[in-house]
Amino acid sequence: MTDILIGRNDSTSVSLDPHYGNRHGMIAGATGTGKSVSLMVLAEGFSRLGVPCFLADAKGDLAGLAMAANEPGDKLKARLDKLKLTDWKAQANPVVFWDIYGKLGHPVRATISEMGPTLLGRVLELNDTQEGVLEVVFKAADDQGWLLLDLADLRALLTYAAENAKALSTQYGLISTQSIAAIQRALLKLESDGADQFFGEPALELADLMRQDMSGRGIINVLAADQLIMKPRLYSTFLLWLLSELFEQLPEVGDLDQPKMVFFFDEAHLLFDDASPGLLQRVEQVVRLIRSKGVGVYFCSQNPDDVPGNILGQLGNRIQHALRAFTPRDQKAVKAAAETFVVNPKLDVTEAIIKLAVGEALASTLANGGVPTPVEQVLVTTPCCRIGAITDAERATIRQRSPVGAKYDTTVNRESAAEMLIKRAEDKAADASKVAADAPAKGAAKDAEASGWSGAVHDALFGTKRRQGMIETMGKQMVRTAGSQLGRQILRGVLGGIFGGKR
Repeated sequence: MTDILIGRNDSTSVSLDPHYGNRHGMIAGATGTGKSVSLMVLAEGFSRLGVPCFLADAKGDLAGLAMAANEPGDKLKARLDKLKLTDWKAQANPVVFWDIYGKLGHPVRATISEMGPTLLGRVLELNDTQEGVLEVVFKAADDQGWLLLDLADLRALLTYAAENAKALSTQYGLISTQSIAAIQRALLKLESDGADQFFGEPALELADLMRQDMSGRGIINVLAADQLIMKPRLYSTFLLWLLSELFEQLPEVGDLDQPKMVFFFDEAHLLFDDASPGLLQRVEQVVRLIRSKGVGVYFCSQNPDDVPGNILGQLGNRIQHALRAFTPRDQKAVKAAAETFVVNPKLDVTEAIIKLAVGEALASTLANGGVPTPVEQVLVTTPCCRIGAITDAERATIRQRSPVGAKYDTTVNRESAAEMLIKRAEDKAADASKVAADAPAKGAAKDAEASGWSGAVHDALFGTKRRQGMIETMGKQMVRTAGSQLGRQILRGVLGGIFGGKR
């Protein structure tokens, strides 16, 4: 097994031992200092070892992993000589492109049920009460066996919950129509961000991210995030969902010779900005425990303090590019970054961070026993792939060769909550129409029956030509009793009862 070379100086080199590749890492530095190149070096190194990787391409330059580097010019040759890379050769990497919007890669989808109410509540920016209502809606869908696949399903279920708020409140706990309306408004905003393309089927299967090519190299999955990065809630929620799915689905494997998969989270601060304490605790738990699933997580950000301290302490492999101490926050970040490295008596880390040139970095990795090595200032090695963006034609060619295109490029819309609720409403409407259609026939029969009955009653009360009726008989009796008041009260009582009058 070969270590992954990070960089060299005049006296030593720094490499990452694959055995500790699942102990996570951090790549930090100001804009334009070489973070993307360091990320490409690690991704390329893991791929050669057969380890699949996943990374988000926020600027479009990481797509160059799919293309071989140009023939080395004088500048590159001088760098290769300084790095002592005698066996370097231009080489492309096996890459699969993904894109939530389906434009620059295969569509990435997840179902509403897979996302769950907690992460969905975060992306919708719901308060605790509204998130509780969302949990009730999910629970009701589970109990009814209604699939929640896309936004149409969730919207239909919210409408159902609003119409049946009283019954659901009795069964699951109080829900208000105001909270449901707030969730519906948040869904409209999320839909305008393009989330309607993310939620649906076929949902992404993790096995399709953990592939190797025919030569045994790990596939590098590149997510086009240049547009997605403008929707930080959707971006961070998707990455956290993906990490959670890996944590929940992969079996425990302990310490392996090399990771089963490696994740690179670019613009890491977007994962933690405005995150609730509960969500931060969840992320910290996943990062700490996912190591035992054989998954390595590498955060990339401008400042190390973009990552919470409890999570930063879990990151054993570190590459620190230059920071500029122009502001008090910058000076604090420089000091914090320097304090996280194992001291090297030959190196003033605080001073070095400020003076690092583009392509240089301070690096420290885990050695035997998982012990961090003293920090070294190195010239970062050069990847064998192209450093920079690729053309649309090159991207299209690579996408056509993809082994998963036929599976994900076509949307599937099977029967789920929206269709079931529509069918339920149609059945109710059909039943009501049937009742309405049967009503005239039943009314006619009732009228016929009533007319026969009323005729008999009329004859009995008022008599016929041949015999007197009850009214006539009672009238004569009443005259005989001299207009008794009691008789008149009984008569009013009988008529009042028959015609619905009050007593």
